[in-house]
Amino acid sequence: MPFPRGKKPTVTAGSKIPKLNTTKSENQEEGPQVKRSSSPPHGAPKKRTAFIDITNAVTVCLSDCRPSSDGSHSSAHKVQISLPGRKKESAKKTVKKTSSTTVSAKNQANLKKSSSVSSEGAPAEKEKSDLEEEKPLEVEAPADVAAPVEELVAATSPAAREVPPHLQRQHIPVEFDIDSENSEDSYMCPEYAKDIFDYLKQREEKFVLCNYMPKQPSLNPEMRAILIDWLVEVQENFELYHETLYLAVKMTDHYLSQTPVHREMLQLVGSTAMLIASKFEERSPPCVDDFLYICDDAYKREELISTEASILQTLSFDINIPIPYRFLRRYAKCVSAGMDTLTLARYYCEMSLMEMDLVVERGSLVASACLLMALVAKDLGGWSPILQFHSGYQTSDLAPVVRRLHSMLTTPPDDKLRAIRNKYSHKVFFEVATLPVVDIDVLEKALAQ
Repeated sequence: MPFPRGKKPTVTAGSKIPKLNTTKSENQEEGPQVKRSSSPPHGAPKKRTAFIDITNAVTVCLSDCRPSSDGSHSSAHKVQISLPGRKKESAKKTVKKTSSTTVSAKNQANLKKSSSVSSEGAPAEKEKSDLEEEKPLEVEAPADVAAPVEELVAATSPAAREVPPHLQRQHIPVEFDIDSENSEDSYMCPEYAKDIFDYLKQREEKFVLCNYMPKQPSLNPEMRAILIDWLVEVQENFELYHETLYLAVKMTDHYLSQTPVHREMLQLVGSTAMLIASKFEERSPPCVDDFLYICDDAYKREELISTEASILQTLSFDINIPIPYRFLRRYAKCVSAGMDTLTLARYYCEMSLMEMDLVVERGSLVASACLLMALVAKDLGGWSPILQFHSGYQTSDLAPVVRRLHSMLTTPPDDKLRAIRNKYSHKVFFEVATLPVVDIDVLEKALAQ
């Protein structure tokens, strides 16, 4: 006896579910039994191999089978059961395989068959409503799939892709571009080099110092110069970077500008500042015992660690202070200065560390003045437009610092402060300390340009 339309067959314990191969698919027309080929027809999707992934998607068709005139069974109603592992791609393949024309033709065929049985009118109407609900699901599937794509296109509108003005890269004239030649070297950061040094120059305003010696009753400029001369020897003995030396001097000055220090503790402050700078700049910084050793064990380990904490707290742990050495190398690159010219400017810049009158000057200004003196001494010209563009200083801005540097270099050297002169008298540094100082008249002529 056939099952009523629109109802699922009841499966008892002793019964078996009808085999799937006895049920005809939607695309299979009724006719004599024909053996199907293992290869798919031309243009059709590839047949899925059985049991290749049983957790992917399983569709079970339970058909209300009623016998036809020839004894076969026709499909009256189809129920699809999808497991949780079903993928979205299977829905897309079904939509592509079944067109809207095929669906409408199949629905009409099913309606004709259902109309032949008058006693089953109510189930037929139920089946019709089910088919109408099933049709929009298959036809409207492509619109549902395309919706996320339209939302993605709308989200990435041209207005959203515009770069904010403060993030746009500033325009650099071709004649002033010194970083494009390093476009393939990621370590040189050619895209951000100009912005980095502009930021450092702006950051200098936060670390402007004044003459703090009146706040130090037990210290004087000569004691400070002796401390820096000793720090230069420490930098040579430990083979530290020049950046470490400059940063240690900067931290020492900032600490002394806020905290009174007794003269007996001045060396401890300097060595501790060098320890902090080594941790900040060096790949393999010296340990605490090394700094205690160079102090001739005049201080205890606890005192050095306590001073380190005091310096960091006084500076609010903000120790990334712009130093003249970085600006000097940047500006020397603008004019493609040779190593001998750069070394001469470094000698002038390192000598300026001991001068108390230059503590109040910004590092970028001191570096510019030292480079100008080195260029004039080597007869390589004056302060060119490219240097004015990258440094932001005019020749008139450099004149006071240049005159102060010239006065410092022409002063007879102190026998107690020989570390820097001896260092730059070596062949490694081109013996620039032995070169005569440029004449003041030549400097004034360069400053007048």
